[in-house]
Parts: sequence; C-alpha cells; structure tokens
Amino acid sequence: MNPAGDTADPYLRSEHIFPILSQDQADRVERYGRRTTLEEGEVLFDRGDRLADFFLVREGRIGIFIAGEKGSERLLTTHCAGQFTGELDHFSARALLVGARALTRTCVVRVSTEGFRQLMTAQPDVGEIIIRAFILRRMGFIHRAEGGIVLVGHPRESDTLRLERFSIRNGYPIRLIDADDAAAYAPFVAPLAGAQSLPAVVFPDGNVMHNPSIMDLADRLGLTTPLDPDDVWDVAIIGAGPAGLAAATYAASEGLRTIVIEMLAPGGQAGTSSRIENYLGFPTGITGQALAGRAQVQAQKFGARIAVSRRAVKLDCSGSPLKVELEDGRVVSSRTVVVASGAQYRRLNVDDLDRFEGRGVHYAATPMEATLCRDEDVVVVGAGNSAGQAAVFLAGFAKHVHMIVRRDALGETMSEYLVQRILHSEHITLYLQSEISTLAGDTALERIVWMSNADGATTTVEAANLFVMIGAEPNTGWLEDCLPLDERGFVLTGATATSPYETSVPGVFAIGDVRSGSIKRVAASVGEGSVVVQQVHRYFRALQGLERVQ
Repeated sequence: MNPAGDTADPYLRSEHIFPILSQDQADRVERYGRRTTLEEGEVLFDRGDRLADFFLVREGRIGIFIAGEKGSERLLTTHCAGQFTGELDHFSARALLVGARALTRTCVVRVSTEGFRQLMTAQPDVGEIIIRAFILRRMGFIHRAEGGIVLVGHPRESDTLRLERFSIRNGYPIRLIDADDAAAYAPFVAPLAGAQSLPAVVFPDGNVMHNPSIMDLADRLGLTTPLDPDDVWDVAIIGAGPAGLAAATYAASEGLRTIVIEMLAPGGQAGTSSRIENYLGFPTGITGQALAGRAQVQAQKFGARIAVSRRAVKLDCSGSPLKVELEDGRVVSSRTVVVASGAQYRRLNVDDLDRFEGRGVHYAATPMEATLCRDEDVVVVGAGNSAGQAAVFLAGFAKHVHMIVRRDALGETMSEYLVQRILHSEHITLYLQSEISTLAGDTALERIVWMSNADGATTTVEAANLFVMIGAEPNTGWLEDCLPLDERGFVLTGATATSPYETSVPGVFAIGDVRSGSIKRVAASVGEGSVVVQQVHRYFRALQGLERVQ
C-alpha cells in the first residue's frame, strides 16, 4: 500500500513525518486522553502489540525502536515535546511494527483507541496532521524495506511472487533476496539451515517460515484481525475493492459498526492497475494500489475493521443475524451483509496454462511484475482498459510489448486515450483478430505463439512473461445456496422498488462488479458503495418499524 503514491524517501520530509503540534493543538488532543508520567525505560508498547494507545509528548523524550537483525533493535527516531507516536497500524487491529519506551522521565498525554477515533473525527486539522504522518511513516518503512520481513527465493518462481505480492499489496515492508545472487544469499545460508525449501521468510527475531501459505504468513505477521465469535456487526462487507471500501467508509462514518472481509488485499482488481487516469479528481492519474491504500486509511479512520487473508465460503441467510462463514471455520455475524466480492480473472483457453501460471503468466501489471520484464519482449492479451493500461505501463520497462486482441478494433471496449497511446507507441505492436495458441517452456514460460484469425498466420516470440487481461467472472460460488444469480453468475438485485442494490433476501445487498447489470468501472463501483449505505439505513428503519408493530 502506498496511499500517497510517492516513491521518494519520506524521511526527507521530516516536518511532515515527525511534525510538532502547536500548543493549542496539543491542548485539544489532551481533551481526549489523560496526562501521565512515565519513568525512564518504561515501555509504551512493543512490536507485535495490537490497538496500542496514542501518545503525545508534553515533556521529555520517547524513543521509537525498530527491529534489527537476529532479534536486535535500533533507535529509529526520538519524539520530543509536541510530537506523537503511531503509524498506520494504529488505525487497525494489526500487529505494530515498532516499539516505544521513555528515554527519560517523560510526561505524555495517553489517548485510548476509542478516544483516538473521537479525536480524529472532532479535530480535523489535528487529524490531517496525524494521518499524513502515519502514511509517511509506513511509506518510509516500505521505501527502506525496514521493520518487516526478508523474503529469500528465486524472483521468477510462483511461490516467491505469491508471497511478495501479498506483502506488497498489504503495505507490509519486505526485502527480497535473490537466491541466485551468491553474495546476497550468503548471509542467509545459516539462518535457513541449508534448507532446500525456498522461498523462505526470515523474521526480525531470526525465525524462519519455509514457503508458508498466505493464511499462515498473515497470521505470523499479525495482519489477521482477531474476531470475537459473539460479536454482531451492523454491516459486514464482503470484498475490499473500490465498491467495498467506499461502502465501508460511508457506513463507518455514519456510525455503523462495520467489518470488511477480504481474502487477499484491499483494492480488488482495481488495486492491480498500473495507472487509472479517468478517475475524477486525479488529472495526472493514480495507481490502483495508491487509490486503494488511501481508501483503506479513510475507512479505518472512521472505525471500519478490515480483515484480510480469509475467504468467505458461505452465506447463511436462514435467520437473523446473517452469518458469513470463512475458510478457516470462523463465522462473522451481522445484521446486514453487503456483497462486494467482485470478480476473478478469466483464464485463457490454451494448453499448459496451469503449468505456467505464476511462472510467467500474470493477471496484474504492477511495478513488481514490471521488474521481471525489463528489456525483454512481453505479451499482453485483452482489449479492455486493464489491458490497455498494462500495455502502456509495461512499454516503459520492456524491450517491446506485443498486444493480442481477438476483436477487429479497440475502440468498442477501451477508452480513447488508451487507444491513441497504443497506436502511437513505438514500443507496442498491436495484433488484431488474433488469439494465443501455444505456450512453451521448460520449468517456466519461454515462448508464446499466437495465430491470426484473419489469415491463419502464426507469430512466435521468445517471451517469458504473458499478461492476461481478458475480463473476469463473478466471484459468487459461495452464494449459490442463498442468493439468486443470473445466467452468468452475477448477483440479481432490485428485489424491492426502493433499492436497486437489495437482493431477494432481506438485509443482503450487492454492489460493484459482482452485481448483475452493473457498470464495470471504478467510479461506478465507488458510487454504488456510497449509495448502498443509505439503503442499509432504510432497511434498519423499516425493521425498527416492524418491531414496534409486533
């Protein structure tokens, strides 16, 4: 996650990353907490803690410590009078990346989690300073690859890419060590105990996980949100794409207890977009990950809980509250459910696709994938905006981009600005009325063949990376026992005259790409996510009226 979309070292912006509040601002912060005195060496919070309090220094000094090698720690920075602790994990229930303790006898204002949320809402000028600092601090960790994990593996192998992609998309600091680079790999031979099982994740305390599952890694990193089985939420949103994050932001900001269930990372398919240029308010464009990162912070600022790494596998709509079963067996109970589970990537109908997925076949074009393509030929398949964005983005890294399109033109399915860039790029060659016919390689993709449907001619390119952007299919398999779907598997809505997003099951709504008849655009999904919250309120009001009658 890079909410600000800035790749420069955030530590160069010291006045923003470690700001000093004015006397008036500090006094207003104190209304939401209490003064207390810490003795030298007293611990405020440790790395790995969750939901730590927020501390403002009034007198004295607080040291912020970050994990070093083999369980050691080092002083990252010192907070003095007017400065405050915290970074993005203070908005969530995730495990903290740093620890803090008093360096001298220190007077602080201690603000609880609930008081902190009230502060952020009631004091917008102070809240703006805090949010900017929190974002920059996390960006600093990511930029310098500190405070997180070391991933040792072969950069082009599927499991290495899988773990790297999960960490990056969840904004977790990671340093990749190429196991083929003898000098870089040498310091890790002993910690890995000569194990042949790569990739391996090395933690700051020296512990190692060999090729972990996403769920196991998320649990070890503290990214998994603890859930109380007896808790009943007002709104459970399934999916953290643009629609889900918009719904979470509006629901939480209006006082509804809101939880978002996401199987991988906030952003959905939009989060993998290299650049979105036609989204209102961003004239120079914004990456999908940056947009998702900002939306995630915004939702969490208002108190929404975002739980990642667990897939929803079943919706039980037989009673009240509604129950969402997760793949690890846990159950989330909620008075209403907003289905925003989006779509999953459509796969090519070509032999050996399974063998090369994760070994050269990609479904996203982000800077991580782009580094694998530097100065090489790459192939992009698809005719929509995602394919166009990928082709234009990769043209800045690759030797040449070959774009394969089954249609006889691009204009029907792609925005005109992308069409013109593709047609005028010297680094992109467009092949219309063509389809991939063969994928070849030994242990990884090495060669791609496509055929022209116009004349039957074939073209062969030595390429190790194929980007498949041919649309998506609705992610609704987990809903078949509960909700009616259309012939293509999208959720049918409009069951009542008052809500175009309500399904035939009271209290269950569907928004975004997963909804039958929706417009598959980021702006449209955000609009549906914001509007559906009003429908949720209307449902609650009707329910209260029914209860009074009974």
